[in-house]
Amino acid sequence: MKRNKNISFTYKEFDKAEDLAKADLELLNSAKKASENAYAPYSGFMVGAALRLESGKIITGANVENAAFPSGICAERNAISNASANYPGDKPVALAIAAYSENNHSPEPVSPCGNCRQVIAEEELRNRKKIRIIMGGKSKIRLVESGGDLLPLQFNSNSLKVNPRK
Repeated sequence: MKRNKNISFTYKEFDKAEDLAKADLELLNSAKKASENAYAPYSGFMVGAALRLESGKIITGANVENAAFPSGICAERNAISNASANYPGDKPVALAIAAYSENNHSPEPVSPCGNCRQVIAEEELRNRKKIRIIMGGKSKIRLVESGGDLLPLQFNSNSLKVNPRK
């Protein structure tokens, strides 16, 4: 039997950063600052991420490119890996992303790449806690309540149970 199904999610859009809650604005500003420290000599596209942990601590990351592509790392995965290694048990609750290019912050919100979406979704499953995603741009800001919303029909640990034993 054929069934048509629909996947959708809701996100919030803000015209300016100042419309965000104070904590989200602080996180977005941290991501913007982190983007200025990125190493992106090949693309010129510098991305910063700021991850807020349950304790309130903010961990930042920036993309680091490498001539031996794809040996670099995205800002989001950089921040998540840093938090996981240095603050185990302090679960992520929000992640802000901002980009810097051509001596200016990106006018449009920057969305996580597919690899980062997978890592964010796995982090949510691992910690049994949603991670709010704040995607910043100069012309607007998008806010998604769960990183998993950005990766519907995701591959996860349940996908590995192809032939479960009874």
